[in-house]
Amino acid sequence: MAPRRPLAALLGLALSATALSFAAPSQAAPASPHRPPVVQTKGADAKAPRMHWTPRKAQYPGTVTRSDLPITMSDGVVLRGNLTLPADADGQAIGRRFPVIVTITAYNKSATSGTPIAGDSGDYLVRRGYARLVVDARGTGSSNGQWNAFDTRENKDSGEIMTWAHEQKWSNGKTAMAGPSYMGINQIWAAAAHPPGLKALFPQVPGADVYRDVVASGGAIDVGFIPLWLGLVTSTGLIPPAYGADDPQSAFSVLLDHIQGALGFTAQVVPASLLAQEPAYDGDFYQQRSNINVVNKVKVPAFFVSGEYDLFQRGTPLLFEALQKNHVPTKMIVGPWDHLQGSSGEGLDDAGYGTLSELQLRWFDHYVKGMPDPWLNRDIKALTYYEQGSGNWTHAGRWIGHDLQGVSYKLSGSATNLQGGDLGRARPATGSATVLPVPVSGLCTRSANQWTAGVVNSATSQLPTGNPCLQDNRVNDATGVVFDTAPMKRGVRLRGPIDARLYTSVQGAGDGMLSVSVEDVAPDGTVSRLTGGWQVLSLAKLQRKRSRMLDGTIIQPWHPFTKASQKPLEGTRPVDVEVFPTAAKIAKGHRLRIAVQAFDVPHLLPPLPTLVGSLSAITLHTGPETPSSLNVPVVTRH
Repeated sequence: MAPRRPLAALLGLALSATALSFAAPSQAAPASPHRPPVVQTKGADAKAPRMHWTPRKAQYPGTVTRSDLPITMSDGVVLRGNLTLPADADGQAIGRRFPVIVTITAYNKSATSGTPIAGDSGDYLVRRGYARLVVDARGTGSSNGQWNAFDTRENKDSGEIMTWAHEQKWSNGKTAMAGPSYMGINQIWAAAAHPPGLKALFPQVPGADVYRDVVASGGAIDVGFIPLWLGLVTSTGLIPPAYGADDPQSAFSVLLDHIQGALGFTAQVVPASLLAQEPAYDGDFYQQRSNINVVNKVKVPAFFVSGEYDLFQRGTPLLFEALQKNHVPTKMIVGPWDHLQGSSGEGLDDAGYGTLSELQLRWFDHYVKGMPDPWLNRDIKALTYYEQGSGNWTHAGRWIGHDLQGVSYKLSGSATNLQGGDLGRARPATGSATVLPVPVSGLCTRSANQWTAGVVNSATSQLPTGNPCLQDNRVNDATGVVFDTAPMKRGVRLRGPIDARLYTSVQGAGDGMLSVSVEDVAPDGTVSRLTGGWQVLSLAKLQRKRSRMLDGTIIQPWHPFTKASQKPLEGTRPVDVEVFPTAAKIAKGHRLRIAVQAFDVPHLLPPLPTLVGSLSAITLHTGPETPSSLNVPVVTRH
């Protein structure tokens, strides 16, 4: 249940911060500095895959949109949707029934249309014989009700919207869903309800486990993205509905609902989290909002797009793996994208399969229209991913497959802010390293861009030299301690989640957070941040049965993050830090690095009651008796 004490001051902060996040998407998402110059599939000399499919031409010359159609839910609340249909040269709707592609958004379907956060416009599909329905979620845009961000009632709406689309006179009864982020998450909820006629999904950068993916990674509170996001939903929900002049009473009712929602859920959840109330811990509040809990009910084919620098870098692969385990037709492309890039589909064609619109057309033509495509699974592999370091696009049958081996690199000896320690496979030397609480750690990193959804990259992309903080992590590494391998004698390829098992002690009765980066150090000293992970010390209780193992080694630890599991760290104890999944090659002559800091600003902040305790120095211990290690999934077969 959401906390009951509203704090309007935070709403003002969220709304002012939203001005930046909402303005940025109006420009084209910037190119990633890590994008490869050519499409490659397995090695440096490989060519782009040969496709046995070409996009069909448009059937209709235009489209026409009917705005704010009323859609009544089972509890009487009226939602509103914009319907786009194929049209003739005179702009008249074609008098036929079409399969319907549905998107459910919380960002005001009219205000954000055409921006990266809205995903593809859909006109490409409509002109090729589909109808497109974009619906404002309950309590957002032009829809009535109060928004509570994926609560049980809103998730029920998703299935009911799909049933409504299936039954309309302009629908041929077959439906599908498309869209990024929020619009990707609710595709899982809709499909889990088994609405009649639903044939396929195309979720871009969707989350899975709300608490661990984004709201409180490692047990600390996300103060980078979440206030921006809450402000974006709230501010776009306070725009007067377009139908206000024709139906002022309904428009006033919508605005009243949205104001009440803004003073309820939006203004309460972040302050309550920072004050260590219910939303600071995992439990019922997040269970009803995490679609990983219902993904096993999904039976329709789904095509996922994931980003290595995305907000849902952790969650999207989990959804893909769940469907694949259940033998549901599914594919995933993982690229070098932040959230804005993954949402817009910019650069998706670098993977070698076509643009976002072309991929959606191929997927929906086959699974919705039933058009034969015997080369689909041979052309597009189950998993296609960008490999940081090499710049290669490669593929595999599974995210965590038999081509991987769990490998432990031990931290060895001592390290300081000025002198790094060693990382290797041999017996480690005994030593220690003190991680000082430096409250600016994280500012000059790719993490700052990732956890503002790509806003930093968008804002700095026009600088003559780009943003150096996205290209070299050396400055941030100096705010903590690092451990490096010797230069690699041969390339080492990584794919999947990573565990940093660090034997840790903290001064007095303090608390603190371990912020871990896994990095690639080039011979010239340039440090590329590959991925990161975080763990609050007092919430470090580990459940081994729910942790993912590879060859007897934990590669993805699982912590309950409940208030009951929280206890002070006493003595020297192992703390497992879940480092979010990635794919990378540490080239010959390069070094693999683990860097550890005590903050990640502006991403995370400890709950205020523990903030003072989080200013304590943290000590890492190495050696045979305290074998701190970095446990990684290494690709052993090509």
